[in-house]
Parts: sequence; structure tokens; C-alpha cells
Amino acid sequence: MTDGLLESFRHNAWATRELLAACKGLTEEQLAASAPGTYGSILATLQHLIDADGAYRTRLSGDAPAWAGKLEEVSDLDELSSYAEEMAGFWETLVAAGFDPDRIVRWHSPMRQADVEAHAGVLTAQALNHGNEHRSQVCTVLTTIGVEPPELDGWGYAEAAGRIKVLKPES
Repeated sequence: MTDGLLESFRHNAWATRELLAACKGLTEEQLAASAPGTYGSILATLQHLIDADGAYRTRLSGDAPAWAGKLEEVSDLDELSSYAEEMAGFWETLVAAGFDPDRIVRWHSPMRQADVEAHAGVLTAQALNHGNEHRSQVCTVLTTIGVEPPELDGWGYAEAAGRIKVLKPES
């Protein structure tokens, strides 16, 4: 199938999906909560996470999602979820098509105020790391406001996706 990159992006999509689902029952006040050391509020972090995925998509494919750069205006978690699902499909397609991690990708970085080039594999590594980092921050905020965060680790994904089997111990 692939070298494991597809499984990593499936975990990434699943974890974002689970986190969005866990946040759908929150009040506006809870969605506005933040904690020291995190990106910002729960809502702002979710918006940023999905918006950044759109930027990685644009850099890797040249195809910007219609919603790119507009997510700060989106407070509907169902709408954010639809964008996250669109990104899940993008990652599946990208990896299944025979991803070349050594391909050089160029873009203008407003953060660095310069043009940048990097191997495509660096962008996918950053996308996965970025997702994990910000989902963890949202879970931290959830904990601080007394809401039990979902388990989003690789084992939770494997169990949910039927990708792990617990065998009976030998007697």
C-alpha cells in the first residue's frame, strides 16, 4: 500500500474528527476558553488547525481550498468538521497517488517575510506535528474547564479503526 504515511494521515484525520465531535456540545463560553501556553481559545485553535492544513494543501498541490484564509469567521463546528473531512480526503488522495517526499516545494512565507523552499516530506511532517500539537492544546484547555478530553493517541485510533487486536495472554 504505502510506507505508513497514509496510516499517519488517517490517524490525524480521525483525531481531528474526534476532537471536533467532543467540542460540539460545548457552550460559547467554553469554546472561548483558553489556558496559558496554548495557541488561544478552543475555537481559535480548531480554526487555526484546519486553516493551516489548507495552507499545507495549497503548498503541496497548488490547489487552495475555497475556505482558505477565512476560517477565523467560522464558528460553526459542523462547518469546520466539513472542512476537516475535505482535508482528510485530500491527504488520502495525495498519499495514494504516490507521494514524492523529495519533491521541492516553493512558497512565500509571511512569517519569514521571504520565499521558502523545502522538501514535500517536510511539509507532511509539519502537518502531522502541527495537528498533534494543537489538538493537545485543545485537550489541555478542555481539562482546565472540567471537560474530559477524548483519547486521541495512536492506540485509540488503532482500536477505533480496527487496526489493533488484543490477544489473550498465554496461560
